[in-house]
Amino acid sequence: MSQRPPLPPFTRETAIQKIRLAEDAWNSREPARIVLAYSPDTRWRNRSEFPVGRVQAQELLERKWLRELDYRLIKELWAFDTDRIAVRFVYEWHDDSGQWYRSHGNENWAFDADGLMKHRHASINDRPIAQSERLFHWPLGRRPDDHPGLSELGL
Repeated sequence: MSQRPPLPPFTRETAIQKIRLAEDAWNSREPARIVLAYSPDTRWRNRSEFPVGRVQAQELLERKWLRELDYRLIKELWAFDTDRIAVRFVYEWHDDSGQWYRSHGNENWAFDADGLMKHRHASINDRPIAQSERLFHWPLGRRPDDHPGLSELGL
């Protein structure tokens, strides 16, 4: 098993680094790559699904991005402790009918000593928005460093 720096115990700076790495990975929309940041026996709560292990987590992500098109995500630190990070996030996406949504949520993460996420608990709410209300306008993939974060956008 490989390590995924930064490793616990987290400081404010390393927690922010860990969050940005997760944001970048999820914005890639590459489930097979993303799940490598999770422990083999990772346990998730994501909406009404409770996957256990990388295979089930990958399957959830594959289903997610079949439905959530043109997905763009921003994560922000809420709190941290030795081996835990609390994150708030917002992402924008549209469905196959063209309806746009802004999804707001919170995640609680727990890590093992190798920096792999062993628990991910997410609560997410979707709000329909008009295309003209979108705030996330970068090309698909990693959010540019100069793009505002959630606090700067008033989210």
